Amino acid sequence: MTIVSTRPEDADRIAAIIRASHQDVAQMFHITRDNNPKHPSFCTRDWVLADFERGEEYFLYETGSRTAGCVAFEQPDSETAYLNRLSVLPSCRQRGIGAALVRFIIDYARSKRVRTISIGIIAAHAALKNWYAGLGFIEKETRQFNHLPFDVTYMHLCLNERAI
Repeated sequence: MTIVSTRPEDADRIAAIIRASHQDVAQMFHITRDNNPKHPSFCTRDWVLADFERGEEYFLYETGSRTAGCVAFEQPDSETAYLNRLSVLPSCRQRGIGAALVRFIIDYARSKRVRTISIGIIAAHAALKNWYAGLGFIEKETRQFNHLPFDVTYMHLCLNERAI
């Protein structure tokens, strides 16, 4: 297993992984292009390129000759980072790949002296909320957005308080 940094030239491959990895969530929560056109299950090359332009960094999880997942890291200020677009292909789940990608981002954030990592998830996705809690994330707040068909729960990991 290797986690590698990416470049804009990888945008097509990244978008394909994100789309495929989030299809089941879109189905589970009845997400469509009409009610949430920016859901990761509809990710495009242009979205990923726009992320790169904003300074977001993507990393791929590779096993042998296969790419099994990806994650993005965004740092809006010197003390905060966002863990974005965590994606593991359905055929590669339940093997610790998601946790490995999260731990990679935690280590990466520490190397940049980040104090807090934040994520946003579908509030009703209890299994995902519990999974992140198992990695040390704490639920902070849940918000409603008029443009989304679900509430969003924000979870944080304070890097000074917990060593994963």
